[in-house]
Amino acid sequence: MSDSDKRYMALALSLGQRGQGLCWPNPSVGCVLVRDGRIVGRGWTQPGGRPHAETEALKQAGDAARGATAYVSLEPCAHHGKTPPCAQALIAAGVSRVISPIEDSDPRVAGQGFAMLRDAGIEVTTGVLLDQAERDHAGFFLKNEQGRPFVTLKLASSFDGRIATSSGHSQWITGPTARRAVHAMRARHDAVMVGAGTARADDPSLTVRDLGVQAQPVRVVVSRHLDLPLLGQLARTAKDIPVWLCHGPSPDPERAKAWEGLGARLIPCALHDHQIDPLDLVQQLGQAGLTRVFCEGGSALAASLLAQDLVDELIGFSAGLTIGAEGLPAIGALGLETLEAAPRFSLMETRAIGPDILHRWERSLR
Repeated sequence: MSDSDKRYMALALSLGQRGQGLCWPNPSVGCVLVRDGRIVGRGWTQPGGRPHAETEALKQAGDAARGATAYVSLEPCAHHGKTPPCAQALIAAGVSRVISPIEDSDPRVAGQGFAMLRDAGIEVTTGVLLDQAERDHAGFFLKNEQGRPFVTLKLASSFDGRIATSSGHSQWITGPTARRAVHAMRARHDAVMVGAGTARADDPSLTVRDLGVQAQPVRVVVSRHLDLPLLGQLARTAKDIPVWLCHGPSPDPERAKAWEGLGARLIPCALHDHQIDPLDLVQQLGQAGLTRVFCEGGSALAASLLAQDLVDELIGFSAGLTIGAEGLPAIGALGLETLEAAPRFSLMETRAIGPDILHRWERSLR
């Protein structure tokens, strides 16, 4: 594995990241074509999942693709769907070598793309920047293998871990720089999710603002009884930007009818201990096609996801103020008696962001 292979693969991965939040249920892939040390084509999966990255790069390269090396951030597909297989397109274009970090976990591909390329006499190299590729495609792999999306839990809290005062006042704990960063994070996820309490208390829009995005993420609210304001921001915009309401098996029929009339999608979920079952919740979202979900609380929803080991990434924004014990904690009761039972995460990043601190953690194996 040469330094140039790593460099071009890093570019392919960065191109793939451009489509995160826009391609579900498909993976967001990047492709770079290099011939004689010069980039002749670049592409990434387009909104909605098509065209694929390889065909975009091949279209840009034209005849220059013959004899080129293709750097693709995920195994090229081998099945006929709405478009022909990308592996076949690379063969037809005459590329001499394909470098891809990781096999596609979709059973329709699962190594068949690499096999098709090798059978055509094309050299295939795998494993380049594997760790980064696994992170970038984690949501797609989880949906294929466990039937659920990758879940990021974001919490903005005071130094002492509070998200609101005792009266419920919460805007704003963190500064404008942190809030802008949150909008950028929302844009790279398929959906933004909150609990019913947060939706009632804050009347959020849950949209990406001031970044010129191509499409908005789905807004997901977890509400057992659908007891949400019918005149709030989510209700007023449900026909324009998707709103999905995850509810219990017996919601109020009048409220269900009202929300459907406003344009919301209703998703029934099973109960666990008289609350929405978090495992069934994320599996329902995976079945609906989501690969990456950005959960912004509140405390009860955060606790339920953590208790069932369903949080893959924690993102914290900590502000330099204290609220005290009477404030609302960022995470609700977990019922832990020993530290050994606590969910643990590994620190991946920490940095100042305006006057606040950003810290990002990945789930550790217990």
